[in-house]
Amino acid sequence: MVGKDSPVPGGGVGSLNREKRLHRYLSMLESENLNDRWRAADALGEMGDRRAVQPLIRALDDEYVDVRWKAARALGILDDREPVLPLIQSLEDASPWVRAGAAWALGNIGDPRAVEPLIRMLDDEKPRVRKMAAWALGRIGNSQAREPLARLLGDPDREVGLAARQALDEIGTEREIPAI
Repeated sequence: MVGKDSPVPGGGVGSLNREKRLHRYLSMLESENLNDRWRAADALGEMGDRRAVQPLIRALDDEYVDVRWKAARALGILDDREPVLPLIQSLEDASPWVRAGAAWALGNIGDPRAVEPLIRMLDDEKPRVRKMAAWALGRIGNSQAREPLARLLGDPDREVGLAARQALDEIGTEREIPAI
């Protein structure tokens, strides 16, 4: 049965409105206006339409941090395997916001190809990035992350240590790890 928001052509008024919104946001993503682009990236993630994946991947290279960060987050919401490699590349972005957004997206997607790059992010200079990398590794649940996460328990930033502890709890440990 075709629902109110069905993307199927001819699926009713709701689908026509959804199609119009999708195309408007895709167009805004290509706009010269920075505010239009980051709002479009945000909205495309919320819409959850896979047709936005490639345009959002292209937006990971936008000149503005806000657009790159929102595009990374949107790709994580879409939960598709296609953007995994571009998101891994975004872990090297100059902006900590983009690195943290890419780590969040990779954790949400849960693809094991992200484990080693995320482990490298546990040494990032910014606590926000270390915290998000730890969270992502917990979500992915790969045992390869146990030792690097255990080393993060003593991080000078308490929230980072707590994120590492939670990630280790999610992965499960082979031995007892001291409380922080």
